[in-house]
Amino acid sequence: MNTGAGTGAGTGAGAGADTGDRATDSATEAFVAHRNLLFTVAYEMLGSAADAEDVLQETWLRWIEVDPEGVRDRRAYLVRITTRQALNRLRATSRRREAYVGQWLPEPLLTAPDVAEDVELAESVSMAMMLVLETLSPTERAVFVLREVFDVAYDEIAAAVGKSPAAVRQIAHRARLHVDARRPRRVVSPREARAATESFRRALETRDLQGLLDVLAPDVVLVSDGGGVKRAAVRPVVGADKVARFYLGGSRRAGFTVTCEPTEVNGSPALAVLLDGEFDGVMTIRVENARVTALYYVRNPEKLSRVTSETPLTLR
Repeated sequence: MNTGAGTGAGTGAGAGADTGDRATDSATEAFVAHRNLLFTVAYEMLGSAADAEDVLQETWLRWIEVDPEGVRDRRAYLVRITTRQALNRLRATSRRREAYVGQWLPEPLLTAPDVAEDVELAESVSMAMMLVLETLSPTERAVFVLREVFDVAYDEIAAAVGKSPAAVRQIAHRARLHVDARRPRRVVSPREARAATESFRRALETRDLQGLLDVLAPDVVLVSDGGGVKRAAVRPVVGADKVARFYLGGSRRAGFTVTCEPTEVNGSPALAVLLDGEFDGVMTIRVENARVTALYYVRNPEKLSRVTSETPLTLR
């Protein structure tokens, strides 16, 4: 009797364990398959890779509580969880953004070269577009990212943000008008952008004032983010002459030797800046008509850990 009972219990437990293992494997497989998409959704909503990773962790914890076999569209379900968690975090961090010291820039994100070839995706994660998204309300931002970048259906977005499909359509229309009015002008080809970036790098390293003036657009804007930890311009620096002298004057006064290493950040050419051989920050460069129109320089150490430790992402 005891032997029979023991064998029966063991067999039942083993079957239950096998079922649980299969469900876990299925959940893991689905999550891994869509992880890049989920990360990109969270990053475009938050502007922080660290926060996006936290959102993915929260998404995973909620996802493993669900039986994946009972989910008809796993991609939509995972996007819904991610969006809700990102919205919660975005609302919670709004005060932190308001109290930020100096100019705030998104956390630089190393991207694989193929991202730059996908024009729509590259624009959506560009520093310029991420700053435009900062001007939207949390719900508008979620709706815009899901609809305009990932073409998610209105009813799926409605389930994610807790609105009716009709309300989501109105929000999407309003957000689209808002973004279009502030959207950066058309981006150039990756090849043209890299050529201008190389000219800028060469002029910066050799302290060639005329070389900088030749590659900088007359109305170029420099935005630098030190987070109150490292020195940075409190307000944007505007104009080729002011930007060139800001860089050359700063390095000359400090006595630093500036070197730069080309990289790809947020789907655009960028430079990893070294002062006397020590990594200092990441400068993302926007190019239009073969000239540099914007420079986004992140020096805040809290935003740079992934740049030096992570491999480039493909985002989809």
